[in-house]
Formats: sequence, C-alpha cells, structure tokens
Amino acid sequence: MKTLKNILGSIFAALIVASVTWITPAQAADRVIKVGTLKLIHAITPYFYEKFTPAGYKIEVIPYETPTDGKNAVVTRSVDFGTYGLAAATLGGAAGEPVVIIGAQCNRGMAVVAGAKSDIKSIKDLAGKKVAILPGSTQEVVILDRLKMEGMSIKDIQPIRVSFSDMPAALERGDIDAYVGAEPGPSISVAKGVGKIVEYPYSTPTGSVNMVMTTHESMIKENAELVKVFLTIHRKATEYAMSNRAAFVEMAAQKLGQPRPTIEIAAPNVELTWNTDADWVKRAKYYGSEMLDKKQIRALPDYTKFINTSFVTELAKTR
Repeated sequence: MKTLKNILGSIFAALIVASVTWITPAQAADRVIKVGTLKLIHAITPYFYEKFTPAGYKIEVIPYETPTDGKNAVVTRSVDFGTYGLAAATLGGAAGEPVVIIGAQCNRGMAVVAGAKSDIKSIKDLAGKKVAILPGSTQEVVILDRLKMEGMSIKDIQPIRVSFSDMPAALERGDIDAYVGAEPGPSISVAKGVGKIVEYPYSTPTGSVNMVMTTHESMIKENAELVKVFLTIHRKATEYAMSNRAAFVEMAAQKLGQPRPTIEIAAPNVELTWNTDADWVKRAKYYGSEMLDKKQIRALPDYTKFINTSFVTELAKTR
C-alpha cells in the first residue's frame, strides 16, 4: 500500500513531466533569420520568404532607407543576410569589411527620369542640368559610365545628392531637372504625369546587374548550413514572385504603400533573380574596375573572398 509520501511524489513527478511536455515547444524556439532589405520594388523578395521557410526557422525582415545602411547592418551583424546595391557591397569589400556576396537579388530596376515637359530626351541632354544621384549607389556608377560613353563626365552636369525615395517629389517640385532612380521612383513620376523615362541605362558592360544578396564572412565559416537554408528560401521566393505577377504587384503595393497602377508600370523594369553565374561575375568585376577608375575605391575587393558562388552553384544543380 502506497504511503502518502509516495502518492505525493508520484503526483509531483507527473506534474513535472506534464509541464516539460507543455513548455518544450516554447523552449525549442525557431531560429530567427534576420534579413535586411531596401524600400524598393526590386528588393521585395524577402517579403515572400515566409511562404517558403521550413519548420524550425522564422524570417524577420528589416527595411533600410539606403544601400549603405543595409551594408552596415550586415557588417555589424545586426542582420544575418542583407540585400542592397552592388556599389555599396563593393565599397565594403574594397575597404576590407567582412561582407560577402552569396547570391543576386535583382537585375534592372533603374531608370533615368526627366520632367515630363522638359527638353531632355537623351543622356547628352543632361548637360548643364540638375541631376539627382545617390552617392554610393549602383546607379551612380552606371550613370557615370553612361556619361563616359557619350563623351561626357560628371563635370558636364550638376549632380545633386538625393535619396531614392525623395527623387520623385524633388522632380515634381522642380528642385531638379532629372534623376537616376530606383523603382518604384521612376514609375511614380510617370504615373503622376510629372516625369518621363529618358533611358533604362543597361547598355554599359555592367548590363542590368543591380542588387546583391550578402552576409558576414563569419556566417559562412560558422554556419554554412544556415546559408544553404536561406538561399534555398531566397531562390524559391524569387521564382515564385517572378512567375506570379499578381502576387508580386500586390506585395509591392502593400509594402511600399504605392497605388497598384504605379507598381504595374514598375514591374516590367524589375527582374528578381538569385543566381550569380559566370557572366554575372564578369559584369560585377567590370563594375568594380569602374569604381576603381573613378577613384570611388582605392583598391579592388579580394574577389576570391568577396564573391562566393559556391552556394548558388550547388543550389543550381537542384530543383
């Protein structure tokens, strides 16, 4: 016959088992993957990640205003992964910062825009005009290359520092004559009838290469498996968004707070992507050489470390 002590002991043991069983799921919390992105339509992919995130992981998307902010978040490990322009990444790599490109985010997404009623019809027509350019952006290097192709330089225009999100309003107010922007900025100007597309500047050797996906070099050394998991999510989300135009437009309109008609105009000028093949790497290296030539960097990044294609190369072998 059980004593009161034995009975109480059994009850206490049962309560412990029950409590452990009940709290285990909470204790075994999902690994939160922090992803930094920009407030641009061609940086919208991370908002689709949740749909393709496997059990045991959770996505937290953190938006940034400028490419430099996004790059610094990766360098300081405020985020696990971050997407922003190739320019900001190259600046970091050239300065010896521990940022590594592990994949692509998007191609295209740029445009040279002028006032709808202006006489600006080509790059040459920018001569003497007030042109908004964001220093440290991919667009800056691209427009400098386009000017060179036309026999011009930055000295032939009046460059004005303006953030991407402020460019449409600056054009509408008449503060500037044109801008080298990022979507959906150009489409906002066009949709409102205050701007016109002068050119989509993809004729340089850089082509349409724009935003990259990066991580801290320590992440690759310490948790390569997480990099693989993340890039698988990134690929699936990218392919889903590109093959589901309605979902792409809806998500961009929701996250960017822009009318659907504006997003519809911008969407064709955006190619979400994830792979960094040999042609992509060639264009990225050319881009770096242009930054060096223009003295925006003092030395080229160590490309053996700065661009790591091993993960996407393996990912490309799977479906």
